[in-house]
Amino acid sequence: MFVRKELGEDATGHDWYHVDRVRRNALHICKHEKTGDPFIIEMAALLHDIPDEKLNKTSELGRAKLDSFFNKIMITDEAKGHIEEIINSISYKGGQKTELKTMEAKIVQDADRLDAIGAIGIARAFAYGGKKGQSIYDPTVKVREEMTLEEYRKGKSTSIHHFYEKLLKLKDLLNTDTARKMAEKRQQMMLNFLEQFYQEWDGQDL
Repeated sequence: MFVRKELGEDATGHDWYHVDRVRRNALHICKHEKTGDPFIIEMAALLHDIPDEKLNKTSELGRAKLDSFFNKIMITDEAKGHIEEIINSISYKGGQKTELKTMEAKIVQDADRLDAIGAIGIARAFAYGGKKGQSIYDPTVKVREEMTLEEYRKGKSTSIHHFYEKLLKLKDLLNTDTARKMAEKRQQMMLNFLEQFYQEWDGQDL
């Protein structure tokens, strides 16, 4: 499979298993919300990380990779355009809000964001931070409240700070009732983790 080949060995938390979880989350939300085109949702979920600039040397190379895939399959221009629109609009981008034009985009975004929180989200945060060369935590570093995309991508931060700069904000940014319900337990998991982390960091659990 194309996606498994491209992302199968990724070590930043954007591997095939992430993509497959997003796909399953998206179809689950679609079914329970009783809205959206399952084909568009599944394809966008499967392909959403292919052109991601974090995973390609340049954004142009990422887009070329996606275009090459579309040229090899039978798909209408309308479906292709819809899938590309979803992929281009669902990323967090440092909190820069992008208006989502379709229910399909809202569902895929929710599915992707659900995989960034909870136990899996914790694991992915440290995998990505380690790959970027970030420290686990530095109490002298301040949490960044407002960021440009450039600052979000390349500014100084830590894996623990990432919880406050993105992960803990995601629950309130979800689009569907189904996703919000799924997020409740995952949100609490992160809060419990952070509480325990600080206790151990400060030596209060002795």
